[in-house]
Amino acid sequence: MAKKSISEIDPLGKVVLMRVDFNVPQDDSGTITDDRRIRMALPSIESVLKRGGKLVLVSHLGRPKGKGPEPEFTLRPTAARLSELLSMPVSFATDTIGADAELKIGQLKNGEVTVLENLRFNTGEKDGDPIFAQKLANWADLYCNDAFGTCHRTDASMVAVPRAMGTKPKVVGFLVAKEIEYLSEAIANPKRPFVAILGGAKVSDKIKVIKNLLGICDKVLIGGAMAYTFSLAQGGRTGKSLVEQDKVGLAKELIALGGSKLVLPVDTHIGNSFSSDCQKQVIKSGAIPDGWEGLDIGPETSQLYAQLLRDAMTVVWNGPMGVFEMPPFDAGTKAVAEAIAKSHAISIIGGGDSAAAIEQLGYADQVSHVSTGGGASLEMLEGNRFEAVDILDDK
Repeated sequence: MAKKSISEIDPLGKVVLMRVDFNVPQDDSGTITDDRRIRMALPSIESVLKRGGKLVLVSHLGRPKGKGPEPEFTLRPTAARLSELLSMPVSFATDTIGADAELKIGQLKNGEVTVLENLRFNTGEKDGDPIFAQKLANWADLYCNDAFGTCHRTDASMVAVPRAMGTKPKVVGFLVAKEIEYLSEAIANPKRPFVAILGGAKVSDKIKVIKNLLGICDKVLIGGAMAYTFSLAQGGRTGKSLVEQDKVGLAKELIALGGSKLVLPVDTHIGNSFSSDCQKQVIKSGAIPDGWEGLDIGPETSQLYAQLLRDAMTVVWNGPMGVFEMPPFDAGTKAVAEAIAKSHAISIIGGGDSAAAIEQLGYADQVSHVSTGGGASLEMLEGNRFEAVDILDDK
């Protein structure tokens, strides 16, 4: 899957259309509350600007309906934040393929950058419309994909645009190259022991990941609310815990398939309501009384998982162990994060809540890689290929 990188292309005097992932969280006033995705794109952006390219950045933000501008989803704040991070002016076009985009791109001088308005204000983005894609492609001399968070999608900017570029160069940015390197290498050639730890609410969200990893990993550790569906499959009592009744049969299949590779919690931290000041107790897994719900793995499970992670040489983590936003039910997630940080393993944190947890707990600089794409990293861990990457130029 080795693809030609932006570093291998001379952008001097050329218009570079770069797909980035600026889908950042904002508060009600439009203030960006976490700019990590913008910061992660900086190496590719700076590489083009420092070498005299004319850079055009395109992204989506949120889920607009595609019927034109929706003020709450404008990318204008991301352009302002990028300007602060680069310490230079960043122009902003109020449309994507209209007159203002044409004007802003036409005004670019070497080493300058503009951000176009939200791609998803156009129905053609989600529809993969070739006419919309061709208009975008016509702006540019080369295309760069540095938006790993949307690499599993077939939106126009991800697939139809590079296709419309024809023989013009189509490359990956540094972020996408790094994601592919870590995630694909972890699956193809892991250093062993290879331990995966999967959390989150639903077994159904991670069926394919669990199946794929059971065929590759030495151990697959389960946490989060999905553990209670497994507990139910073993005949345990789950009280009012979040379970997927219709997935109990599947959980039984995965238990049989996994054998000793699949490691389930041995105890659980429960509460009598979903709040930090509820009544709490730690009990054995499968023994949750009526009126109580499981909200985190217990201390014995945390210790067991920490030991398995301590001895690992490759670790992939996707999904928290409990309600990590609500102390004291963050203890299991903290224990896992700390064990990964202290290990000597190649450690890959698979985006989404796991990335938020590792950042929040202060361990992001002690792991090998924190993915920017929750859904994309899951699909890669399932063993899927991405058309948005396959279509780019090979080395």
